[in-house]
Amino acid sequence: MLALVTGASSGIGLQYATALARDYKTDLLLVSNQKEEQIAVAKDLAAKYGVKTIPLYMDLSKQDAAEELHQYCVDNKIEVDILINNAGVFFFNPLIDTSMRRFELMLMLHVVTMAKLCRLFGEDMCRRGKGYILNMSSMSAWMAYPGIQTYNATKAFIYNFSKSIWYEFRKYGVGVTVMTPGAVDTALFGLAPKYRKLAVNLTVSIPPEKLVVKALKRMFKKKKWGMPGVINHLATPILKHTPDWLVFLTYRWVAQFQK
Repeated sequence: MLALVTGASSGIGLQYATALARDYKTDLLLVSNQKEEQIAVAKDLAAKYGVKTIPLYMDLSKQDAAEELHQYCVDNKIEVDILINNAGVFFFNPLIDTSMRRFELMLMLHVVTMAKLCRLFGEDMCRRGKGYILNMSSMSAWMAYPGIQTYNATKAFIYNFSKSIWYEFRKYGVGVTVMTPGAVDTALFGLAPKYRKLAVNLTVSIPPEKLVVKALKRMFKKKKWGMPGVINHLATPILKHTPDWLVFLTYRWVAQFQK
């Protein structure tokens, strides 16, 4: 099998690539906009686990990135059995203080390119009658929250889009799984190291390697959805019905922990 992992040079994407190579002996097409890091990761995983790795430098925020990536696979006769849509960004900013480029970057990565990759590689998988797609959403999909207005909206799109195509692809033997973790212990959220450590100790945040193990198990079982952590399941109904006064209070509190 071969897995295409986006955002594979660091964070959760690196953990996906590592787990697939180590635990499932899966060959890898690693896509990232971090050229040197990507090459290093590919060499390291190939040497450690004896799998074939292909590092591909690509800016997935470009309008035609998905088409270019799919065409690359066609031209090089690369058959993608597993698609891991992991590439993403995060920022905590009022909308009017966010540059248009950053705003567009998030929309392109989380919505346009992600959906196009599902469309293009999903068609190939459905035609072959097998395959797996794993998309990364977030608990924020249920949050109407200031400062992350674009992030939570795009994660809601990923959640609903993924669950919808689960129904469509199932009859072809193709699995679509969407994960909605809470906080994950990576540098993505911009928390200072001491607060990241505290969040993990309080089980508010989950180490990325634990998230990935759970996510891949659900993906290979072709489960529609996954959310790690009992606390997250308990918190979801609260997130959906948070009163306005608490949203404003939390917003002011969270802002002080950003770098």
